[in-house]
Amino acid sequence: MAQVTFDQMLEAGVHFGHLKRKWNPNMAPYIFMERNGIHIIDLYKTQAKLEEATKALKQIAKSGRKILFVATKKQAKDIVAEAVKKINMPYVTERWPGGMLTNFATIRKAVRKMAAIDKMKTTSAWDNLSKREKLQIERERAKLEKNLGSIADMNRLPSALFVVDINKEHIAVSEARKLNIPIFAMVDTNSDPTLVDFPIPSNDDASKSIALIVNAATQAIAEGLAERKMAREKKEAEAKAKKESKEAKKEGEEVKEEAKAEKKPKAKKTVAKK
Repeated sequence: MAQVTFDQMLEAGVHFGHLKRKWNPNMAPYIFMERNGIHIIDLYKTQAKLEEATKALKQIAKSGRKILFVATKKQAKDIVAEAVKKINMPYVTERWPGGMLTNFATIRKAVRKMAAIDKMKTTSAWDNLSKREKLQIERERAKLEKNLGSIADMNRLPSALFVVDINKEHIAVSEARKLNIPIFAMVDTNSDPTLVDFPIPSNDDASKSIALIVNAATQAIAEGLAERKMAREKKEAEAKAKKESKEAKKEGEEVKEEAKAEKKPKAKKTVAKK
């Protein structure tokens, strides 16, 4: 697993925190110093926490479970959507639908509604609708797609959340905490790291910093998925080899039985004397 270097983090501006007056005291262990009224994050601490988080993310992906990415802030949404699409994980980059985790059944109803509209469009009932009715339904479908498109295939609650800026995504964090879902998050100097299970002290405002941390997370997940695929293929190959070996053994035994039957001397017929 590729490790993010100190120089890469320095170049991306991962170390830049917020103004001193905006800090959260719980971030004190991760702050290196103050410069011109701005807190500077200790990148060695960031490196250690990032490595810990990526190892855990890799294991979750390797076990076949889903990780939901949450990033609705302007500078993060496109970066996250682009990176997460590659690993086929769910993500929320528009407004967080309240109760998405704690009221997951309702969200699933909305997803089913979207599927029902798609199905209706393939039937004759769609052709019988007026232009106005079609337009209204298509607008409703577009709205659902915008809010739920990336989580449409999520049939169950995610096994973990990855959050960019826990202050902005406080509702998502709160819901995950209620359900004891592990939270991985980028935490800036104005955030409370005690709210998440795997805090990654880093600048959650700069696009370069977000891209570096998110890419490290998605790369770890991709490795976990690749290892899972390899393990599954190996298991299938072993099962196939075992089956073939069993069949070959059975065929061998049948051949032996046939050969044995051919070699067996035929019983002589005795003629009765008069």
